[in-house]
Amino acid sequence: MRNISDTIARLSAMRGRTAFSQQSHPDSLSDLTAFGSNPGALRARFYIPENLPRGAALVVVLHGCTQTAAGYDHGSGWSRLAAEEGFAVLLPEQQRANNANLCFNWFVPEDVSRDRGEALSIRQMIEAMVTKHGLDRRRVFVTGLSAGGAMAAAMLATYPEVFAGGAVIAGLAYGTASTIPEAFDRMRGHGGPSQSELQRRLAQASPHQGSWPKISIWQGTADHTVAPSNADSLVAQWQGVHRVEASPVRKETVDGQTRQVWCDADGNAVIEKYTIAGMGHGTPLKTGGEDGLGHAAPFMLEVGISSTRRMAAFWDLASRDAPRGAKPKATAANPTAGTDLRPYIAPERSRPARVEPAEQPRPDGSRASATGIGKTIEDALRAAGLMR
Repeated sequence: MRNISDTIARLSAMRGRTAFSQQSHPDSLSDLTAFGSNPGALRARFYIPENLPRGAALVVVLHGCTQTAAGYDHGSGWSRLAAEEGFAVLLPEQQRANNANLCFNWFVPEDVSRDRGEALSIRQMIEAMVTKHGLDRRRVFVTGLSAGGAMAAAMLATYPEVFAGGAVIAGLAYGTASTIPEAFDRMRGHGGPSQSELQRRLAQASPHQGSWPKISIWQGTADHTVAPSNADSLVAQWQGVHRVEASPVRKETVDGQTRQVWCDADGNAVIEKYTIAGMGHGTPLKTGGEDGLGHAAPFMLEVGISSTRRMAAFWDLASRDAPRGAKPKATAANPTAGTDLRPYIAPERSRPARVEPAEQPRPDGSRASATGIGKTIEDALRAAGLMR
């Protein structure tokens, strides 16, 4: 645990930033309504290309703190790539009533547990999209930046049967924090569960017994918001369920950046990690040239490699190098993906106001009172409007 003044100083800096969401940008997204009980009280936005064929894939995209769905889409270029390659995009959006900085609540146990909170809201959105637009349940993918990346990791952990693949940009391993003070420490690379405990938490996040989604992990070496060690924790966590060796089977240079790959027993690439030299906190972009995509902005960083295109290629949704011409494939990376989620769609109801409990839930479900330094920091967080 870092000292109190350091934590509060970071909170003050967060409160003082100009929100990315306040910048002007095109909005090509539509609203998805009546998608379920929505216990996480999230907004659902989406993009469907013209003449989208039935059986197309779906990519779920989760924005970072201070961002909106439309802003992140404009920066990352996901809807443009969807139009080029023929797939749908779902962009859940956090609401300020849930989090003052528009962060997905990846550190709140009730929001990242199977069939609860924000995780269940996103699952309900996916089912509504698949049903309404005739999408392929076997080809659903999820990605996100920072808090959105951590929430993407939570979705992969709690609903592995739903996804064929995922990607985490500057995010954190599932189950690494359960309070805001812990979240700040983990983001800075301090403390956290052991590798074996991270693997246990991932394996026990759902009753899943089948194969697991492939995962793409992206991290900048100069990221001072989410320490690069978090990418290593993600790799270590996913090595367990994929039963791969600690060392990658190959290491290569892609667009000047380092890519490491881990393969399963059949030689399929199931984990990849991109390390972006000198990059700070944000989504890696390549905006120029024939294959340029997206727009640079705060936390949307021009570094000469398009994470959006590379992720889509890893998932077999697009060509790695050309902006068009690749066709969606009919096979899924995860043959168990595609569980029917219709039982989870219930009559619409609003999210009740949450009252912060006096006791904080631990990852194992037990509860312990916040005392001492932790309580002092949490009191400061509530005063700053960053904690309920």
